[in-house]
Amino acid sequence: MPVSTLSSAVYITPTVIKTFAKHGKRKAKKFKEGDTQEDAKDDIFFDEAFHIVQAFIEMGTKNTVESLQAFTNTHVPSPYWAAVAPVQIPFHTCNQAADALIEWFGPEDLKRVVGGERWWQVRGLDGIDAEWITQKDYLGDVGIQHGKDLTSEEELIQRMEHLDRVMLYVHGGGYFWGSINTHRYQIIRYARKFKGRAFAVNYRKAPQYPWPCPVHDVLAAYLYLITPPPNAPHKPVPAHKIVFAGDSAGGGLSLTVMTILRDLGLPMPAGAVLISPWVDLTHSFPSVMTNTPTDIIPPHGFLAKPSPVWPIDPIPPPEGRVRRAAHDPPPKPGHAGKLVPSKDDLKHFGENAANFKKSEGDGEKEGDGRKEAHDEKESDAHNKHETIGRSQQEMLDSPSSSDGTKTGAPSRRDSGANEFEDKEELADETWEPKPPKVLMRDPQSVPLELYSQIQQYGTNEQLSHPLLSPVLQGSLGNLPPLYIIAGDGEVLRDEIVYLAHKAAHPERYPARAGVLREGWRQKQNAEKFKTPTKVHLQVFDGMCHVLTVFSFTNSAKYAYRSIAEFVKHVTDNDAAHLDVNPFPELHRPVTDISSGSSSDEDSLPPLKKKPLLVPTKSAQQDNTSTVLYKENEAEVAREMKDRTLETMPTPEDDNLSRVESMTEDIGNALMIRERVDVKGFTRAMEPEEDIPALQLKPHEIGMIREEPAVRWHEGQEIWDKRYRKTAAKVIRKRRNLEVRAAELIQQAKDQGLQFQANGRPSHVRQVSTASRMSVRTTDGIIQEDRRWGPLDLEEENPPPSAIAGRRDNFEALALLRKSIYHTAPQTHTTIPRMKTMHVIRAAFDPHDDPLRPPRQSVSEQQTRSHIVPGMHGLRIWDTLLSYFMRKSRKKALDGHRTASAALKHTKGKISDSTPSALPTPPRLGEEAEEERKLE
Repeated sequence: MPVSTLSSAVYITPTVIKTFAKHGKRKAKKFKEGDTQEDAKDDIFFDEAFHIVQAFIEMGTKNTVESLQAFTNTHVPSPYWAAVAPVQIPFHTCNQAADALIEWFGPEDLKRVVGGERWWQVRGLDGIDAEWITQKDYLGDVGIQHGKDLTSEEELIQRMEHLDRVMLYVHGGGYFWGSINTHRYQIIRYARKFKGRAFAVNYRKAPQYPWPCPVHDVLAAYLYLITPPPNAPHKPVPAHKIVFAGDSAGGGLSLTVMTILRDLGLPMPAGAVLISPWVDLTHSFPSVMTNTPTDIIPPHGFLAKPSPVWPIDPIPPPEGRVRRAAHDPPPKPGHAGKLVPSKDDLKHFGENAANFKKSEGDGEKEGDGRKEAHDEKESDAHNKHETIGRSQQEMLDSPSSSDGTKTGAPSRRDSGANEFEDKEELADETWEPKPPKVLMRDPQSVPLELYSQIQQYGTNEQLSHPLLSPVLQGSLGNLPPLYIIAGDGEVLRDEIVYLAHKAAHPERYPARAGVLREGWRQKQNAEKFKTPTKVHLQVFDGMCHVLTVFSFTNSAKYAYRSIAEFVKHVTDNDAAHLDVNPFPELHRPVTDISSGSSSDEDSLPPLKKKPLLVPTKSAQQDNTSTVLYKENEAEVAREMKDRTLETMPTPEDDNLSRVESMTEDIGNALMIRERVDVKGFTRAMEPEEDIPALQLKPHEIGMIREEPAVRWHEGQEIWDKRYRKTAAKVIRKRRNLEVRAAELIQQAKDQGLQFQANGRPSHVRQVSTASRMSVRTTDGIIQEDRRWGPLDLEEENPPPSAIAGRRDNFEALALLRKSIYHTAPQTHTTIPRMKTMHVIRAAFDPHDDPLRPPRQSVSEQQTRSHIVPGMHGLRIWDTLLSYFMRKSRKKALDGHRTASAALKHTKGKISDSTPSALPTPPRLGEEAEEERKLE
């Protein structure tokens, strides 16, 4: 049964019952044993929510990727109290972002690392879906262009213009599922708390649109904000008024895009909020193994039931998905190996070596279309006749095992290096790439080799690229201020902690030498960007991955408040002030922090307000986090004054000193490192030398390790056995669809299709006329904006999962059909006309439509629910969180009333002549106010 509301309810209900029963037993056992240690799961609501999310993700691994994507990318109407305006980022901006990425990579990396410059620009929609989001109460009438014929969405956007704080939110979901719809309630809450507006982007997702497609879309979203195209419904947003925010994969994407902006010298945002960012796709940090029992992430990773889309190889190779290394000379573990070509390979590429070399140079390569750099040729040549099956230590000690062997490294050889002097050199130059090897725990053991792609976001050879795993960046210095939060129980904890310290101390945590040798830009960055990035790191006790999902907990309430204060601080203060102090905790007296939404509203421009006779729900929910924030802020200020926080050298610049003297700030803080307990109170983090993740050597980071690789393989073997019949059906279906795709192309040619496979548009419009709103389309015309289609990729080598280069699944066929018949690129000189027979056939095809463009991949286009919107699983989850919030608030109030009654009763028994050390019970009005604050 595919992922749906009904199937989710059936799968999750037993988990709810089981968790309830186990929770009572565990609490009783703790009470009996006198265990007073607090645990986040002592709260029944968090315990239930944790296991519900965990069960849902586990259910997703037992279904196809497309099924999970469709469910989590279903359009769900926004709540009545939110203002949501959908827009579509046009090709004009998409092309700007593409040009920036092309500049960042350079021609050589584009060919060898990415696989070309066109395939990742191919998309099914006429732009990128996005939404402007804010609270309805914040809308104003200022700035509306009266007299113009505006749509309701355009009018909403213009009514948001007075809100100058903007959060660009990038949702998470393992880079392959999730959408704006799964995160809309969280985004609305952020916008309400920082009194501004949010812009959320529904980027394309893997495996149909793997790296760098999501990076391209997020970069386009940022450029759309700061340099909107003509006729855009919003005015340009100053970069210093924008804050990136993202959770999990969204946090990784946010950080990646900021490094691109830094490298290219583009305007930088005011700061970034990274919530449990996934920044190491090689899983090289220890917590990936140790924290599995305390996290929501499945132990074997994001496996999936076989489908035409994923996995790439539904049936494992005869020799297995993981094998012992059997060919020499192998490179250093974690990098692509090589294999001397067989006679059949040589015959396939041509009998003479020159033809073979030429074919290899043109990108004829397994996997992602990259070939080995030639830097290591001389060091490898004399080792290729060594014995098979050497140990890992021998490989590490071998001159042939240098870090410079990684696939995709830019070639730095001079022209003379292309000349061959003998057959031995020729053989060395023509080795084929092999899958990456695994870093073994025992240095004397023979390394394992991976023969199946382990991550949907990128190929195995790409996982250690700094734009996939930004923790491997040559430098994370010179970035805007970062607020980074993690759960102590999540599997990504160690890489997040390491990331924060690497950003704050670029020279103390250098990049791996191999990364610097393989990428010219990373070497340049390490030398150029040495200014520490200001970082506030918080690790929350007992919390799992993306703790903000559990919005009813004290930890999450404090996190939302802290994020809001960070956004306000970095967007409301100028660069000179932020250079001295980017942290709101050290910015102003505690009393300056607002304690409720009523006082917050006074800071907004004049709006139509209604008097509030009683505290609103939003005010009640804000007060607990406000009290916690004030107390924690005072603690941080005390630590700074006591010199227990890391600081920058005292600035010599008179301007900076003047800025500091004009405020009550405690300036020059470099990094705030804190732990947060389950009640939301902070304490200083332990010293760096006591954190195991920070003791890793640079050469150990970014390597695929034995333990996670073996665990993934064990899970994949279980899935292979469980779905072996399904996998066989998938293989047959793929073959049938490949035949259909060939027939579709031939049919289109018979109907008059003409195109230039390797051509470029004769002219490209600089000003886009693409639709701004999602409801409009451009059908049956050749596009004026630069656009590529599946038939324009003859010289490209897309990754094997990218539907732009595939013809064996329904989503690839839908993309092909739309490109031919509806939105043809300029390389197409004609649009074919369907014959009557084909129209009739399309009418009876559930995957086609004779009148409208076919639906595009669920990893890109939102689906529509066929049930009542309020009954969709995403809406039910939001309702459940609201229920937990109300119950949690009531629980806190009941506890406060009990404590207050006990105080009154105790004080009544104390003699009036004895000075009381107990607090005076509040009067009726004060008691109500105290209760409201506890909420």
